Parts: sequence; structure tokens; C-alpha cells
Amino acid sequence: MNSSGLSVVIGSNLPGDPSLPEAASGYRTGLKPVYAKTYMVTTSNAYASAAGCAVLKKGGTAADAAVAVQAVLGLTVPEATGLGSGGVLMYYDASKKTVQAYDGRESAPSAATENYLRYVDDTSDRSAPQPSARASGRSIGTIGVPRLIEALQRDHGKLAWKDLFGDAISLSTDGFPIGGRLAGAIASNASSLKRDPEAAAYFLNADGSPKVLGTVLKNPAYANTLKAMASSGANALYSGQIAQDIVAKIATTTGADGSVITPGKTTLADLANYQAKQRDPICTTYRSYWICGMPPPSSGGIAVASALGILENFNLQQQKPTAVDLEGGKPTVQGVHLITEAERMAYADRDKYVADTDFIPPPNGTWNTLLNKPYLASRAALINVNKGMGTAAAGNFGAVPLGVDKMLIEHGTNQFTIVDGSGNVVTATTTVESSMGSFHMTNGFLLNNQLTDFSANPTDTTGAPVANRVQPGKRPRSSMAPTLVFKIAADGSKGDFVMATGSPGGGTIPQYVVKTIVGVLDWGLDAQQSANLVDFGASNGPVTTVGGEHPNVNSSNGGANDPLLTGLVVLGHTVSTAAQASGVNTIIRMGVSQVSVLQGGTDPRREGVVLGDTFAP
Repeated sequence: MNSSGLSVVIGSNLPGDPSLPEAASGYRTGLKPVYAKTYMVTTSNAYASAAGCAVLKKGGTAADAAVAVQAVLGLTVPEATGLGSGGVLMYYDASKKTVQAYDGRESAPSAATENYLRYVDDTSDRSAPQPSARASGRSIGTIGVPRLIEALQRDHGKLAWKDLFGDAISLSTDGFPIGGRLAGAIASNASSLKRDPEAAAYFLNADGSPKVLGTVLKNPAYANTLKAMASSGANALYSGQIAQDIVAKIATTTGADGSVITPGKTTLADLANYQAKQRDPICTTYRSYWICGMPPPSSGGIAVASALGILENFNLQQQKPTAVDLEGGKPTVQGVHLITEAERMAYADRDKYVADTDFIPPPNGTWNTLLNKPYLASRAALINVNKGMGTAAAGNFGAVPLGVDKMLIEHGTNQFTIVDGSGNVVTATTTVESSMGSFHMTNGFLLNNQLTDFSANPTDTTGAPVANRVQPGKRPRSSMAPTLVFKIAADGSKGDFVMATGSPGGGTIPQYVVKTIVGVLDWGLDAQQSANLVDFGASNGPVTTVGGEHPNVNSSNGGANDPLLTGLVVLGHTVSTAAQASGVNTIIRMGVSQVSVLQGGTDPRREGVVLGDTFAP
């Protein structure tokens, strides 16, 4: 609702539209934190959590478990992630006390131009790709997840690579029942899945109707792909027959239903040349903690650090939720106001300055320009505690010849967090982009539509080039924000591990992560309460989202009976109570009876499960 009490149009795709392309799944009440003695896995899927725990029980590292988890997720939640996707992750090596960022983001093919997503051909055919940019071959980026998990396991694994795929292969061969989110994704995308013969055969019945909740899916093609990967490594997908199949699928020009499909221009050389990259993490301090997040091409780490750095100038403890219960309590008007104002300014800087740093350098050549304490204090001074700013302006760093990209085009993702028996930590976010990706399927897995995370228009309305425009070999900007938190040691360095978290949710990911971090560090919520807590946030526009799926939000009568919603309207916020689809998975290291233990929580808006060598505190 807005200040006039009118409904906000959701799905308008205008700046500030808070709607999510992923359907919300409701809300599971009553979830409580899980405790473990030495190791823990929290994912959005029970099969994946079990596979990860099985590896840790054998003495494997968090890196080993991540391979098993991702292999299962690619089977059981293919609408969100898989071998045809990309992703990013953060790794903490407990023995060396080091933090590393791994970039497995997809890349544009070498033949891509700035208009790759806009025109069939820059000169001879300026019509739009068919049936849409997303559903054409143009949206498919060179896959990253296989190289990502291989690089992580090569650097930090202990078990044999070939032994990490057993659970996923067995599930693929024997079958698994379709879960609620997958059933919903199949139903909502059935007409698009019909264009691809392999996708149609797998997800749809013979009469073209969608397979429903509880149907047992078997995927022998995926099992064969995993077997090839187990024996030959990630190279099995970047060269040879599977690579040829990927390139051929991207080049498809006609759908199974006779429809026209604009082909992509990915080549075998694009696949062969792809590498996952190690990058320096974005680490900044927040109160008495170090916060380490993902650097570009993800904007998530910078957006989270920027928002927290602004919020550090306010006493958020005074704005903790009231009536705190298992579901996280009721956020205060001023708490939501301060946090969403900080997020508006973080998104303003993100929209203008953040892109793949291999192509677009940060202002003045360093991210410290956007994240240093004096600059963020000056941003905090722009917040009026009595009135919302609506839309924030980006910081001014002199003559920076960049346009403003206002598109929030990222969509669905998947996230998991792992701590092993030695204290090593992985927090990872992987994605096919939209639900069911590009609808192109080969060898048992869907191919991403990740290139639609680029700005389709290479310039803004002033004609200035957009940082996140398509360029050959470039990686599109993401909002993925896997995050690690540490205490600040006496000497100022990173001390003990405190927390690992992250979420799916496309362009709203930084909002979900900020909410979770503030919930734990400022408001004293546990791992489950902070995941349960009302989803609230803002991109850079007048709309403030307060997730109406939460039991502590009363969205009836236009929100007029809820003091949080009416209080925000008084401050000038346009409020949307659209249901949210966050998927927070958090693990916290804490003391119970003078014993160091792990505490885990998973988002009640998804189908997650926390597992470990559990005990009752």
C-alpha cells in the first residue's frame, strides 16, 4: 500500500518493484534451532543436507561436502540450480585462518556483442530474440558450477573426488519424489518446457500435463553425467561429448512445438577456456565483527557491507523487534526505516558502479572508495529518521563516465552452508537464474539463462555506458551474497568464526542477508529466529517490502490494522506486503555450558533441513 492506502502494482518491473520471479512457498511456523557438536549442514533440501552430512561423518571437509550437496541439489531442485548453472562461494580455512572467495559465475560467449540480448543481429536483423531473450539461446552463459566445485575441492578437499557423487547418482537412478517448490515450478513453466524435447520428457507427462507433487522422478541421463564427472573431473562438461551437446543445445533454432528459437553463439572454445576464479573477499568491520562477503562480479558483498557500514552509525539495539517469539518477533517501525534507507543508498551505488572488475574497475580503483568509514558516515547523515528518502542518489566520485542501471533482473537461486569437524566453513550460492533457467535441457540438467543478468541496454537514458552491459567473456553482475562473520581479535585481525549465512532471492538477496546479520549481531536472535524473522527491505526506490507471508504481519484491510505497516506509511514509505521467497541458511558458532557448539537455522519459506552430529543443549 502507499500513503493513500492504495495497492502497489506488483510485477510492473519498474524500479523498486519488490516482486520476485520465484513463487513464494508460504511459511512453516514453529521451527527451532538445531544444535550440533562438531559439524553441520543446512540446505534448502533434505536429500542434499543428508548427502553433505554423510561426507562429513566420513571425515570429509566442508569442501568435500559441498560437492556432494551441489550434486544432489542439481537433481532435486533443478528449477534453481544445477550443473548447467553458475555460482559463488566463500571458504574459511580454520587451520590457516584465511578466507577465500571463489567465482564460478557464468560468462558471455566470445561472439557476444553489447546488443546480444536485444537484437538477433546488430546490423542485419534488429528484431528481438525469440521466443524471448530469456528463453532463447542468447540467455545461456558458459556454465560455471562444475569448475567451481572442482576448484574448491582441489584446494581444500580431503576425500577422493570420485567418491563424492554416490548419493546423487543413487537418487538419480532410483528416483526421488517431486517436492512442493519443484512441482510449482513445473506447473508454472509447463508451456515453456514443452519447447525442449528433453525437458518435456522429464518434467511433463505424455499428454503434456505437468508432473505433480510426489511423482517419482528418475534421471538416468543426470546419473551418467555425474559418473563422467566423477571419473574425469569437470573437464567432462567442458570438452568431449557433453560439451558438444551443450553447444548444440544452445544453437537450437526450432522448438519441439515448432516455435522459432534464436540460437546463442557459444562455442566449444568458450567452454574449454572457462575457469573458476579465486578472488579477494570484501572484508569490512561492523561494530566488533569482521564481515566478509563476495566481491564482483557479485554485487552482494559490497551491497551488504555498504548497508551495514551505514547502519553502524545508528544504535540498532534500541530498535530490536518487540514480542520476540520463535518467529523472530515484530520488527519496529524505526528499525525497518533505518535499515531500508541504508539499503536504498547501498543499491544506488551498486546500480552505478558495480560490475565484473575484469572489465569495469571500481571508483578510484578500489572498493574502499565505496566502503570506507568516512564515506559511509556521510551516507548515514543523509538519513532522516522522520521521513523516507524514496530514491537515493549514488555517491559522487567525480567524472565517472557510467550510466545508471536500474534493472533488478536477477531471479531464483539456491544457497547452502556447511561447517566441518575441523571448523572449516563453506557458504555458497548457486543459480540457473530464473525458475527453470532457459528451459534448454541436455544430459539431465537445465541450462541457465544467466546472461539476462546483464543490462539488455548497453547505455542509460543519457547515452552513458552501463557498467553491467554485455561484453565478450564478461560475467554478469549478481546479487549473490554468501557471507562469513568473525570476531575482531585483540590485534584487529579476524578472530574466531561467528557465523555463516546467505540466501537466494535474486536482486533482494542483500536485503535478506542484512536482515539476518542484524538479527543475530544487533538483536540477539538465534540462527533460526533470524531466518524466521519478517523479510523486509528495499532496493533503490520508494517501495519498502514487508513480507506478508509472515504470521506476525497483518496485511488484511490494506495493512491498516498493522502498526508496523501504518507506521512506515506515516514516514512516507510505499509498502508492499508481497509474499517473499528468501531461503536463508545460517550456522552460528556459540558456547553452551562452556562448550563450543554449532547452532543452525533454515528459512521457513522453503523446504530446508538442518542436519549434523546433533545434541540437545
